[in-house]
Amino acid sequence: MITSLAFLDEIRLVDVIEVLGTITFAISGVRLASAKKIDWFGAFVVGFVTAVGGGTVRDLLLSVTPFWLHNSLYLWCTIFAMVFVNLFRKYLVHLNNTFFWFDTFGLSLFVVVGVEKTLMLGYPAWVIIIMGTVTGVLGSVIRDILINEIPLVFTAELYAVACVIGGAVFCALDHMGVNITANEIITASTVVLIRVVATKYNIHLPALKGEEKDDGDNTRSQESLKR
Repeated sequence: MITSLAFLDEIRLVDVIEVLGTITFAISGVRLASAKKIDWFGAFVVGFVTAVGGGTVRDLLLSVTPFWLHNSLYLWCTIFAMVFVNLFRKYLVHLNNTFFWFDTFGLSLFVVVGVEKTLMLGYPAWVIIIMGTVTGVLGSVIRDILINEIPLVFTAELYAVACVIGGAVFCALDHMGVNITANEIITASTVVLIRVVATKYNIHLPALKGEEKDDGDNTRSQESLKR
């Protein structure tokens, strides 16, 4: 009993956040894979790379062993996500904005994990913000590429920007000496709030303007989309 309680004492909030982020991002990946009618193995791969892709790139850039190689828990989180999506498939399909919420919560949780791990390794604020953003967005980029979609980070309302702002908030609060638990909650909430407000009011960064197409080109593009 004492041993089990000691084990619980060693569990940090960031560890819980990492597991929750892994599950929510894995669910978002498996959910999109099922919509593309990908088989079970393919859905597992998509869910797994969604969950660990950003953290893997972050760890490689920081010259540390990728986190999921130390613990099989992340594989089990992906398996749980597959079971969850299959059990509640009909409900998830008909539930409005299901993918948005799982993706947004996963994004916010992974930003917290990324910034805190980088802070613990002693890097300056600008690296912390970048690594928080990498942790948050890279998994979804890999997911979207695998299922042949334009990555959300290039099209969604303030996707990467929310991560950058969240990372900046974390660094500012840490500099002011705010309690780490409160900082984690505020940072995650900031990312979620920005994504929700940006999506509700359709707030985007200005798009780069390319060559203007004539009506004939537009017509052909619309017809190709209909096919």
